[in-house]
This record gives sequence, structure tokens and C-alpha cells, in this order.
Amino acid sequence: MNHQRNVLSKPTIFIFVGLAFIALFSFINLPFKVSSPSRPSLTNSKMGIIHIVMFEFKEEVTVEEVAGVCDRMLALKDDCLHPTTNTPYVKMAIGGKENSPEGIAGGITHAFIEEFENEEDRKYYLEKDPVHLAFVKSVGPVVKKAQVVDFTPGVF
Repeated sequence: MNHQRNVLSKPTIFIFVGLAFIALFSFINLPFKVSSPSRPSLTNSKMGIIHIVMFEFKEEVTVEEVAGVCDRMLALKDDCLHPTTNTPYVKMAIGGKENSPEGIAGGITHAFIEEFENEEDRKYYLEKDPVHLAFVKSVGPVVKKAQVVDFTPGVF
């Protein structure tokens, strides 16, 4: 009795495996668009202007005073109202205490990020919004240093 096995050669197996991978990946619809190797695509999220505010508080300021400033800073998202619609116009606001292990914060202890839909909203916030202007004035006595950095995502 002569039993002969059908064994595929290594090159044939390699070709089948390669074709299987091509078939598999040709049916996958990736949920993102690759725009360039160095810049991620922003096609899935429409972001406006990002406004980053960082504080270093004076040494004599109490923990309670710092917490109050942080709470009021985050409340600006809901308290600042658009001059024509009378609705909140700060799209997003988050913040927290600096905790980087790198040790290069330069004295900054707290950071906040806000987002504006457009330049007009940011300009109103910075120059005319009475709630924001009152907040800025109120933190003067407790803030040793403030830094602000704004950017538009993907614009270099």
C-alpha cells in the first residue's frame, strides 16, 4: 500500500499566505485617513482654536484659594455667554494640577485648556467678555506668573 501525502512546497505556502493577507486587508475599511506620515489627519474632528492657560501661584496663597481660582477658571465655559445668542460659546474647558515627572514646568503649577469655535469668539473672550475680564482681574493678587499659548490644530 502506497500512501502518498499531498504536501505543498514552501514557495506555494508563501504565495497562499500572501494572497490571504492581501484579501483580508483589502476588505478592511480603516476608520481614519492618513494625511502624511508626520501629521495625523483631523478629518474626523473639527477643532477650532485651542487656548492654553498656565498659572504659577504665589507662595503665600492657600490651597483653598488655589482651588477657588481653578473652579472659577473651569466655570468660565458655562458663565461666558455669547453677546448675540446669550449662550455659552467656550466649546470645551479642562484643567488640572501640573504633574509631569520631567521637572521642567518652570514654576507652572496648574494648566487649563479651552477651545473656541473661531477667532471672533476668542477675540470677544479676551477683549470684551465681562465675565472673563472680571476673572482675569480677580486672579491678579494670587497668581505669580501666567502663561498663555494658543494654536489651531494642524496649522504650523
